[in-house]
Amino acid sequence: MPALSTTSKGNLMSQNSLRAFAILALSALLAACVTINIYFPAAAAEKAADKIIDEVWQLQKPEKSVPPPAATPQK
Repeated sequence: MPALSTTSKGNLMSQNSLRAFAILALSALLAACVTINIYFPAAAAEKAADKIIDEVWQLQKPEKSVPPPAATPQK
């Protein structure tokens, strides 16, 4: 059975393709490892959370000063 011969041009294109793929894969791996850390002051975050909670609770409290509308009898 005769062995398949590869030309130097085909082998070179294969090496270039492999090298390009390796560079692309390495670039993607490095980009995936980048993280961004953002630090918030704990006191400011807690103050903002307390303000939001107070606003929500005020919206949920029923207003006692306004009586419910009375039903008018229909004639």
